[in-house]
Amino acid sequence: MSTGIHPDSTWAPLYGAQTELAMDNFPPRGRTFGDFPPLVRGYAQVKLAAARANQALGVLDEQRCDAIAKACQEILDGEHADHFPTALVHGGGGTTANMNVNEVIAARAGELAGATVHPNDHVNASQSTNDTYPTAMALALLSQVDAPVAALNRLADALESKAAEFGTTPRLGRTCLQDAVTLTAGDTHRAQAAAVRRTAGVLEAATHALTTVPIGATAVGTGIGAPVHFAERCAEELARLTGLPISASENPYDSLAHFDPYAGIASAGARAAITMAKIAADVRLLSSGPRGGFGELTIPAVQAGSSIMPAKVNPVIPEYVMQLSYRVRGGAHTVECAVAAGELELNVMEPVILDALSDIFADLAAAATTFTERCVLGLNWNGPHRERNLAGALDRWVEMSATHGYESATAELRAGGSDEGTAR
Repeated sequence: MSTGIHPDSTWAPLYGAQTELAMDNFPPRGRTFGDFPPLVRGYAQVKLAAARANQALGVLDEQRCDAIAKACQEILDGEHADHFPTALVHGGGGTTANMNVNEVIAARAGELAGATVHPNDHVNASQSTNDTYPTAMALALLSQVDAPVAALNRLADALESKAAEFGTTPRLGRTCLQDAVTLTAGDTHRAQAAAVRRTAGVLEAATHALTTVPIGATAVGTGIGAPVHFAERCAEELARLTGLPISASENPYDSLAHFDPYAGIASAGARAAITMAKIAADVRLLSSGPRGGFGELTIPAVQAGSSIMPAKVNPVIPEYVMQLSYRVRGGAHTVECAVAAGELELNVMEPVILDALSDIFADLAAAATTFTERCVLGLNWNGPHRERNLAGALDRWVEMSATHGYESATAELRAGGSDEGTAR
């Protein structure tokens, strides 16, 4: 975590007075701006696109535009990360981050141009925190979503491979934790894979909504202070820089006032986490025992399960997945609260929304990857009780009910027929 204190005594900050005030007002707790490269990159892309749009529209001269562009490119190349010491979560709807970026780019551009480059008059020309922060925020999240989506799809792939491996292996199905009828392990894993892949698609689709950005909205959506066509030109440049289908919002008032797309992303993340947690909990239950529990499924013994009981193996990976799901759901609630806290023309709770969604993406990726690599790929339906438990299947009695009636089948089952359960 950046502290704002640099170990090199010759180092001089590129940021200025506004950044220093923000450092005093919001002592970093957790991540700083510089600790979060996706937002630093997103903001540099916004400022670079804005500079080029401003030059094309006659707002910015070529010398300053080129210098700003070079400074932005240096940031995109990973330079100057230690010049963003402000707290990631702060009050003011992102103004702290915008001021920090403006000051760093202006100072560096001034060095490159050999001329004065002003943070507000030049770097922030035609812009406001109102529109630049949510645009940079959207770019940051769009750059992060591929990791959890890919991890979820790999988990689905692993479950499908287990479905193929154990496609005809019979197991006892249960409802309300009581014996039901027979199905195969392949049936189980194919269903799990379908659910996980569906949640990956929902998350990807929800995040795609962020490709429409409010750049050019300036203050409260009016576009005041920006030339005509600035929004469209800036969005086109962002699309070129990012390779994403970025477009300017058709209703900037809506884009600044209503953040329900972020609630949708949080909900999609929670949905994926809940689905993984359910599957992990099922694996944990089916592998329980192995002597006194279900004992049907065996999981990889990745570490010792007890410091006192020899040879004990705990379902540590499923439990890890379940715990991360709780944190994801907590993060989703944070986002929902912050989205609901928007007032009138603006939502100023953007920093905590970004912080929470970034953690949601990271936790989803970690949970899915670990579950895949450390558990699912090593699952085996060779538990000591799988065959024995199949004797309790109710297949025969369901079929008898269909042909002889429910009451007749119930009477025969209660008369002692349960020991003759049919397994397929």
